[in-house]
Amino acid sequence: MSHGSDQPAGGRGAVKAALDAFSEQGIPLKVVRSFLKANKPEGFDCPGCAFPDRPGAFGPDSCEQGQKAIAWEMTPKKADAAFFAQHTLTELRTWSNRDLEAAGRLTEPLRFDAAQDRYVPIGWGEAFALAAEAMRALAPERVSFYASGRSSNEAAFLWQLLARAYGSGNLPDSSNLCHEPSGLALKQQIGVGKGTAQLDDFEAADCILVVGQNPATNHPRLMGTLHAASKRGATVLALNPIVERGFVNFADPKDLGEMLTNTGRRVAKRVVPVKIGGDLAALKGVAKQWFEWEFQGRSVFDLDFIHTHTQGFDALAADVKATPWDAIEGQSGLPRAAIAELAEELARAKATLITWCMGLTHHEHAVATIQMLVNLQLLRGQIGRPGTGVVPVRGHSNVQGDRTMGCTTSVSERWLANQEDAFPGLRLTRAVGLDATATAQGLVDGSVHGLLSLGGNFGVAGADAPRVLQGLSGTAFTLHIATKPNRTHLHPGRTGLLLPCLSRTDLDPAGPISVEDSMSMVHASRGIQAPLSPLMRSEPAIVAGLGAALLGEASVRWHWLAEDHARIRDAIERCQRGVFDGFDGYNAKLQQPGGFWLPNAAARREWRTASGKAQLVPQALPAQGAVARACAQLPQGERAQVLTLMTVRSHDQFNTTVYGQDDRYRNVFGTRTVVFVNEDDGRRLGLVEGQRVDVEGLPIDDGQTRWLRGFEVRWLAIAPGCAAAYFPEATPLVPLGLVAQGARTPAAKALPIRLHAASE
Repeated sequence: MSHGSDQPAGGRGAVKAALDAFSEQGIPLKVVRSFLKANKPEGFDCPGCAFPDRPGAFGPDSCEQGQKAIAWEMTPKKADAAFFAQHTLTELRTWSNRDLEAAGRLTEPLRFDAAQDRYVPIGWGEAFALAAEAMRALAPERVSFYASGRSSNEAAFLWQLLARAYGSGNLPDSSNLCHEPSGLALKQQIGVGKGTAQLDDFEAADCILVVGQNPATNHPRLMGTLHAASKRGATVLALNPIVERGFVNFADPKDLGEMLTNTGRRVAKRVVPVKIGGDLAALKGVAKQWFEWEFQGRSVFDLDFIHTHTQGFDALAADVKATPWDAIEGQSGLPRAAIAELAEELARAKATLITWCMGLTHHEHAVATIQMLVNLQLLRGQIGRPGTGVVPVRGHSNVQGDRTMGCTTSVSERWLANQEDAFPGLRLTRAVGLDATATAQGLVDGSVHGLLSLGGNFGVAGADAPRVLQGLSGTAFTLHIATKPNRTHLHPGRTGLLLPCLSRTDLDPAGPISVEDSMSMVHASRGIQAPLSPLMRSEPAIVAGLGAALLGEASVRWHWLAEDHARIRDAIERCQRGVFDGFDGYNAKLQQPGGFWLPNAAARREWRTASGKAQLVPQALPAQGAVARACAQLPQGERAQVLTLMTVRSHDQFNTTVYGQDDRYRNVFGTRTVVFVNEDDGRRLGLVEGQRVDVEGLPIDDGQTRWLRGFEVRWLAIAPGCAAAYFPEATPLVPLGLVAQGARTPAAKALPIRLHAASE
């Protein structure tokens, strides 16, 4: 059933896909402006990933995925009142995720009419009055304010100000669903919850370890950077359950020779096929091998760095020594020889970068895994000098900036006090609020009565999507600020508003907005096209309108702030004093090509921990993960049928937005209802490639069996005992209670399943 394609990842296929995306929207010529302006100092920040820009770089600085997102934003298609007059919400719920968002841009404010089962037009003033009336009838602690990483710094600042002034500390955000474990692990260990490297470090590194991610699909600009590093002689290593095509055959669309010949190159010297959930064991195995070499007299560690900058070496050494090799091999799914080869590559490197994504964060033991990864870097002094560091690669373009602006459930007293000083008479709640998982649980059990969303597709982005969407429909109030319709919007509360906002590509009379990338660079974004409708408003303007209607303007001059984004940035600068370094002169710095860097103490080897040193943290291997707990409930003879499934993205999507039904890097065309398995496992289980199966999600801790029906079996180069299916189609298998310990991110990457012949 494979189409047998052996074309390289990237290359001509990426260029063609970008051109096709603009042609599909009926705007083929706009691709030229997009190529010239995306991620350029005088242009707009791509709404896709948060990978850093290269100011002054020649040629396009965007990727296939970004161009698809841009094409969908620049579309002339409208999901306006006339569209919703033709389609009830009941009908739209039968549409695919792709078809929903392909309907076009939202162009006028809408309210839910339950009698008609439709969204109908409403004026902006009436919409704000209706929202204020509905919110005054609710207890603030029962209302959550979700922030998507697509929003700007200016919008995020006003959003959290509005929530806390209203009295709600419930500020779930995209980080709750992706890199929460990264921030928590890094903050505890090195004192800063962000990555320590910058883009230049990729050019100075002689070894780059990529863990738990598929950059060719999810972060193509990172893939281009890895391609360039490999080409200049750096060693790229991948620790990942799937041997993804980008690692073994990638062509850079900017490389003329590779484009002309349509040939790629192998980027990763080694792809180590770790078992799903086995990363902690594999990384601990590397540490164990290093300790053994060190005790045998081979110098592996940077002992001067360890003595000067770290704490906990003896405890880590004892823990690693006490962990038997058979446990490491069993949990990682790797033979000791493969771990030793990985340890050797890393031990030889003089400057190592380690990057990771949700293949690490979407696990119960995500925090422990990331801290073991950081242990490796600390043992060899691989933080705080050129070509070294730790790099959590974030997906949404401003998810890191949202956090810097205070869109999170718990912030410092200094941040709150600064805002109250900046806006005399303002009083902000100090309550620690609900995160994304707690908000979702509250929607299911009825304890959350209202949800406001600054972008995003909250209902399907996390766990247990069917139950969360059902709970959302039972709320008193929903308000969504969005560019396009999505599935969450089809489950409004009794009072429901859908408000159209400008996108990154739209001209905004209030001036440029700003965003923060994965490596702490803050830069400006300026739209390049006239909005489709005069009724569309910027996110800051919408938040300001809601704030004025709900709270008045005695303390915060909401409308005045939103008239000029520079005014919001002046307020941010004042409120950031003593909180985050680097915002002094915010507006002036933003005029610099490429923006400015927010200083990172750990990158300067300043450890803002209680001890003043970086922490080497022992991490025990888990005694029993989710799959083991599920298997324990089965008869012994049935346990061999269980596979460990992880959710993945196709090459035709970004987050929950699906651009098409193809995944050409995995040879899947025209469908997304696919379950990938190792061929040996499939044959052992009596399966045939292409047959339809029902996927049984085994009960883990809540006693509930979950199902996916009618999925097609496909072979894939994946670690034995493992399987994969697309996100968000597979999120119904994820229990709400299955989360990363301490960080509460959905643990969507290690789900126990069985496959059964499809019921007809």
